Amino acid sequence: MLRSFVTRLVAAACLASLTLASASSTAMANDRPLVIAHRGASGYLPEHTLEAKAMAHAMGADYIEQDVVLTKDGIPVVLHDIHLDTVTDVRERFPNRHRADGRFYALDFTLAEIRTLNATERVSHKTGKAVYPRRFPAGTSRFEVPTLAEEIELIQGMNRSTGRVAGIYPEIKQPGWHREQGHDISKIVLDVLHKYGYRTKDDAVFLQCFEQDELRRIREDLGAEMRLVQLVSGNSAVARAATATPPDMATLDSELRRFAEFADGVGPALSAIVPGVTPEGGPQITPLVERAHAHDLVVHPWTFRSDAMPKFCDDMDTLLGWYIDEAKIDGLFTDFPDQPVRFLQSRDRQ
Repeated sequence: MLRSFVTRLVAAACLASLTLASASSTAMANDRPLVIAHRGASGYLPEHTLEAKAMAHAMGADYIEQDVVLTKDGIPVVLHDIHLDTVTDVRERFPNRHRADGRFYALDFTLAEIRTLNATERVSHKTGKAVYPRRFPAGTSRFEVPTLAEEIELIQGMNRSTGRVAGIYPEIKQPGWHREQGHDISKIVLDVLHKYGYRTKDDAVFLQCFEQDELRRIREDLGAEMRLVQLVSGNSAVARAATATPPDMATLDSELRRFAEFADGVGPALSAIVPGVTPEGGPQITPLVERAHAHDLVVHPWTFRSDAMPKFCDDMDTLLGWYIDEAKIDGLFTDFPDQPVRFLQSRDRQ
């Protein structure tokens, strides 16, 4: 009851104060880069809670991300990784349920047990201190870990009640590890997405994963027809090729060509596109976006955070301009969705 009340309260407050942002964002998907709420409005409320997703919707995000893992009873829940101990009070409530490595895994708990936990702002599992100290105070208020179905119902409900459609952007977390544990998370997630009407490239959904073999399996073996995005880290072959001096164009094109066989886009770390600045202070732009576009891949880099800016840039609008206007990205992940929404609106008014 409390969670439901707080969710409605957050959404109502944001909708009242950000009506212009929400309304104008409807057109973003057509002619401007997509604003993708990374774990919701996670710069303002604990990540992946329904409250953070309601706030992201109200702020005008075009898509809202869901990281998905499984419970012991095979239910997809929205959680950034396979561990519970950095974002819930599981250590206090179930002190003896950790594995040999000392970590508490969602897959070892039933949904009923996870529902008893209080979700909180992310902390380090080593120090117990908040990863982002200036964000929502860790351990305060009451939040829960939602299921994927609950989150989809919230977003679709807000789409209906506000008239502004926000899409979903689920990531399947560590599918290889899940299969080693006896669970085919990819098939389970696809079943949920299909149940709620997300099936084709015309639907408001992107499905993403870091594991290349699994993303290909999702397309070719599991028959997914929706848009798929291959995630790549800052240490990936794509990133190394793009940021080399000079860029390793042969490797970059080879990797992107392979992605295009089964994916519709690529999601690189920010540093793979702008790794630094020139002596004149402008952005060093790698050929990654240009070459991805040559292979018909959209590019959605991660993650824009105003409280964790790159060392070479301390102004968010400047950073957004480099990626949007100069590098020509197609969308961006951000913990603060209101900031790129405002940036794009301001740019359009000029």
